[in-house]
Amino acid sequence: MSMRWPFWWLYHSLTLTLLLFTNGYHSYDWASINLPVLHVPYYFTNNPHVADLCRTDESCPYKSALSEDRCWGYEQDCPVTNRLSQPTCPDPSRGWAQAKEDQLAQFWKGADFGYVLERRNEMTVYCAPETEEDSLLECAKYARYCRAKNIYLDFRKADFSGTENFKDDFLKSGEIGGHCRLDSSGLKSQSEHKYALQSWYSEVEHFTSLPFRPLDSKNCDVIIDKPVMFMKLDAGVNMFHHYCDFINFYTSQHLNNSFTQDMYMINWDTSMRPYNDLFKETFDAFTSHPMQYIKDFQNKRVCIKDAVFPLLPRMRWGMFYNMPLIPGCYSSSLFQAFSAHLVHRLHIPQEGPLGEKIRITLLDRDTKYRNVMNQNELVAALKTVGEYDVRVVVYKYRELPFLEQVKVSHNSDVFISMHGAGLTHMLFQPDWGAVIELFHCGDPNCYLDLARLRGLKYFTWEKMDKLTQEDEGHHPQLGAHQKFTNYGFEIVEFMRLVAMAADHVRSHPAFIAAKRSCNHSLPKDEL
Repeated sequence: MSMRWPFWWLYHSLTLTLLLFTNGYHSYDWASINLPVLHVPYYFTNNPHVADLCRTDESCPYKSALSEDRCWGYEQDCPVTNRLSQPTCPDPSRGWAQAKEDQLAQFWKGADFGYVLERRNEMTVYCAPETEEDSLLECAKYARYCRAKNIYLDFRKADFSGTENFKDDFLKSGEIGGHCRLDSSGLKSQSEHKYALQSWYSEVEHFTSLPFRPLDSKNCDVIIDKPVMFMKLDAGVNMFHHYCDFINFYTSQHLNNSFTQDMYMINWDTSMRPYNDLFKETFDAFTSHPMQYIKDFQNKRVCIKDAVFPLLPRMRWGMFYNMPLIPGCYSSSLFQAFSAHLVHRLHIPQEGPLGEKIRITLLDRDTKYRNVMNQNELVAALKTVGEYDVRVVVYKYRELPFLEQVKVSHNSDVFISMHGAGLTHMLFQPDWGAVIELFHCGDPNCYLDLARLRGLKYFTWEKMDKLTQEDEGHHPQLGAHQKFTNYGFEIVEFMRLVAMAADHVRSHPAFIAAKRSCNHSLPKDEL
């Protein structure tokens, strides 16, 4: 169907719904925008009515943003020069693309804000309203992302027993739906990606056209007026996998054109088990309310005014797990914006650059496998270089709270670690950062690709004759495996890699600009 959301619904600008009455006129609570200052011009482009209010409101602190013509790239008529940044493809595509322009276009559509544009263009209404009081269900292809208005969820017969987190047919016909005109055949055609963490098809499969309007109180035990974002979460004990959740929340906010923190995030977990989350502080960047669970509504009928079913962590061709990232390209502005968004909302300070120092952080895994056997010798060698400010850290939440870990990572010019989920901390490094994955342990693309997405310079061990492997490895099922042993590294070669990383940082335009803003002295050839 061609029907789209009403303007007042699609551009409801939930970040600015709190109105204050002051001096005889109504004014937005400008602090509720809560975006990095650099992102405000983009917000105004997508919310022109808010920009108009800023022009007429003397209390608006974002006047300077009004003169900046900026766009993310998914808007109509957005020139490339007006985007946050532009990816580059200096290296070959290895057969993925025939021309450089095609290579760049594939990276843009698959790993940057072009991905948002692709999903926006897929949006199809499957249950259409006839009045503003009616319901709506609208989804991207394969129900990988959906949003809904005035929907009804009946959990009175829902089975929360057992340990299965994402049960199929959990809500049956009549237990999820709304007062709208249903395109049942169109909805059923979207089942191809029906899988727990790949789409929402299992959840909306039985969406029903109801004879009543859900927000009529006689049909609801609970009415939720605030916006809701449902979640199906990946492993909360693994940063790499869990941050696939968060990048998809952020991408979904762009799809929905709403960055409000005054929303409920509800975990769609069909079991009674608690969710173990080592990185739960990250949710503070998305909501000011505690996480809820659908099991909190057991035996109740729930009516929701505004709901989003966001992009999921293990989608085919998704962000960033299962992403077939075209070779040769670097620097997604989507990932750059995501990093800045989290740093801003989590209140992480940037305390550098430090004069003539290069801040180097080495992550000590302190686990059974993938340890650095001669770590003390490598650290001692680093400390002989006066320019290096060296720090060794153990990222365990019982010893160092997560936001303190993030602060360390954000203030690391060079971040060094063995292969492992701790390397996901590169997402918080400054734009000029470099990352050294000491050894990829037979998985060469995982963190190389993440560094390419974030726009960081990536280094890894190159000379295998200068690496010592403790033994063949001891995977519990597969036997010999490179990820299940420990390693030693030749000191001179290690220092060469670090020197190359430091050179990259030192010459990066963002690092030079940051030093200028800090009034640090620069070499004469950089002045």
